[in-house]
Amino acid sequence: MDARYDIIVIGGGHAGAEAAWAAAKLRARTALVTMQVGAIGRMSCNPAIGGLGKGQMVREVDALGGLMGLAIDAGGIQFRMLNRSKGPAVWAPRAQADRQAYAKAVQDLLLGVRGLEIIEGTVERILAEDARRQAVGGTCRQDAGTTTGQVCGVVLGDGRTLACDAVVITTGTFLRGLMHCGRAQTEGGRVGEAAATGISRCLLELGLDLGRLKTGTPPRVQRDSLDYDRLEPQPGDAAPVPFSFLNERIDRPQIQCWITYTNAQTHEIIRANLHQAPMYSGQIQSRGPRYCPSIEDKVVRFADKDRHQLFLEPEGYDNERIYCNGISTSLPAVIQEQIVKTIPGLQRAKILQAGYAVEYDFVPTHQTRATLETKRVSGLFLAGQINGTSGYEEAAAQGLLAGINAARYIAAQEPLILGRDQAYIGVMLDDLVTAPPTEPYRMFTSRAEYRLHLRSDNADQRLTPIGRQIGLVDDARWQRFSEKLQRIQAFRAQAIRLSHQGRPLLEQLARPESSIALLAEKLGADPAEVRVRQALEQVLIDAKYQGYVARQQLQIERLHRLEALPIPRDVDYWSMTDLRFEAREKFAALHPVNLGQAGRISGITPADVTVLWVYLTGRRHSRSK
Repeated sequence: MDARYDIIVIGGGHAGAEAAWAAAKLRARTALVTMQVGAIGRMSCNPAIGGLGKGQMVREVDALGGLMGLAIDAGGIQFRMLNRSKGPAVWAPRAQADRQAYAKAVQDLLLGVRGLEIIEGTVERILAEDARRQAVGGTCRQDAGTTTGQVCGVVLGDGRTLACDAVVITTGTFLRGLMHCGRAQTEGGRVGEAAATGISRCLLELGLDLGRLKTGTPPRVQRDSLDYDRLEPQPGDAAPVPFSFLNERIDRPQIQCWITYTNAQTHEIIRANLHQAPMYSGQIQSRGPRYCPSIEDKVVRFADKDRHQLFLEPEGYDNERIYCNGISTSLPAVIQEQIVKTIPGLQRAKILQAGYAVEYDFVPTHQTRATLETKRVSGLFLAGQINGTSGYEEAAAQGLLAGINAARYIAAQEPLILGRDQAYIGVMLDDLVTAPPTEPYRMFTSRAEYRLHLRSDNADQRLTPIGRQIGLVDDARWQRFSEKLQRIQAFRAQAIRLSHQGRPLLEQLARPESSIALLAEKLGADPAEVRVRQALEQVLIDAKYQGYVARQQLQIERLHRLEALPIPRDVDYWSMTDLRFEAREKFAALHPVNLGQAGRISGITPADVTVLWVYLTGRRHSRSK
C-alpha cells in the first residue's frame, strides 16, 4: 500500500465536501480524491442554494455542524426567504450564488480542516476483502466474484493503492456520464470534465445492481446581450437572512434577478423539433426528474399552458453568464438559439453555453441502509446522486450523514439515524430506503408529515444538541447556541407571566395579527439588536404554532411506539406464510429496521404490518421464555 487512511471520500462535489468535512472533524484520517482540486464545490447546474424543502435541509446541515450554510453565506449574492406570505412552517431560505466565490468558500473551509488530505486523481477500483477471509500482511486480497465483503482500499488511475477502513462514494453524474445535445453525445459528467468509468465496473463486481438516470441543464447567455427593459425585476430581501446559525447578517450588496416567460412561438418551435430531442427520439432511455422537467417535457405534458415562467439568474458579481432557469433542454444548439430568441428580453441574447442532458449510473437504494452504508459491502457508503437524488442540498445532507456514519463505523460506534420527526434529512433517508426512487428524488415540504415541527427557524434547536453529542459541533458553535437558547427561555418565561388586553400574552401572540413589535414592547427588549430579535422571533413563532405542534407531538409519540419495535436482521420473511407474496418480497429486499419503517414501504398495507407485528411479538415472547 502506498498510503493508509481511515476514510477515503471519492468525489469533490457537494456530497463529497460534506462527507470529507464531517469525517475529518470527527478525527478520522481522511483523504478526499477528486479529479480536479479546483472543481471542489463547483455548481454543475443552477448557481443557487436552498428553496422549498431544500432550504430547511441546508439549515439542518448547518445545525449539525456541516459546511454548506457557511459556504453560501460567504458566496451568496442574493438572499430571499420564500413563502413569507404564508406561515413560518413553510418559510424556506434561498440564495443566488457567485459560482466562483461559492466554490472557493468550500475549498477554503476544507483546507482548514486538520486530518484531511486532498488528492487529485481518479479512482479505478475499490478493494474489498472477502468477509470470510482476513487481510494478510497488512494488505487485502481482492476477489472479483465477491458478493459480500469489507472495504479495504482503492486503486487510483496512476496505479497508487490507498488502504482504508471505509469508503464514501459521491460521484454525482460522473459514473459513466454521457452528455447529450441533439444527436451529439460526449462522455463526461459535465461540460469539460471526463466521466468516471472504473467505479461502475467495480460496483458491479462487488455485487451491486446499477441503474441509469438523466438530468439536464439550460443554456447560459451573455449578460450584456439582454434587453432588461422587457424583463420583470426580482430583487432580493432588504434584510437578508443568513443560512448559518453562526452568522448574524449578510452585509454584501444584493444583485437583481429577472423574470420572463415563454410564449406560443417558443412552444411551436419546440413541438416542431421534438424528433431531435434525445428524450423523444429514443436516444435517451433513462428517467429524468419529474419536478424539474426539461422545456420539451413542459410543452408536451402541459399542452394547455400558453406560457412558462423563466428566471434569469446571474452566475456572479462579475460573471458574464446568465443562467436561464426554466428552459433546461437537450435540443440541438441551433434549435436552442431559435427558442431563446422568441423569449421577451432575450431576442438579441448570445448563448455562451448550450443546454444539455446527462445520463449517469446510480445504485438503487434497496441495496443501501438508512446509514447510507451498502448492504453487500461493509464500510462502503454512498451519498448524493449515486443514490438517485437530485440537487445540491439533498447531496450535501447525504454527504454529511455518510461522513458521520463512516467515522462512527470505524470507531465501532452506533450510527446516526435521524427520524422523520427530527429532520427533513431523516425524511429523505427514510424515503430512499423504503421507496427506492426510479427517477431523481427531490425534497419538498409536502414529503414531511411533521413539517409544522420541522421548520427552518428551529433547525438548531432540533439538531445542534445531536451534533454536539456526536462531536461535530465545536465549542464556538455550542456556546453561541446555548446563549441563544437561554435568551429564548428567558423571554418565554417573561411572556408567561404577562398579559395583553386582559388576556395571557402567549395566547395573544398566537393570533395572526400579533408581531415582534408587540412582544418586544411587552418584554422591554430591543428588536434592533440582532440576537435579541432572533430570540423574539423564536418565541413568537413558537406561540403561533403551540397548539398545532402539541397535536403533532401526539402523532410523533405514536410513531415512536412503532419505531420502538426493532426487526432483527435474521428474520426470515419467506417463512411468514400469512404475509402476502408482495410483502414478503419487499421486506426481504429492503430489510426494514423497525415496524414503523416497514409500514412506510411502498405497497405495504396495514394488514401486512399487523402480520409482521404479531410475528415479532410472538418471537420476542418465545425468546424471553
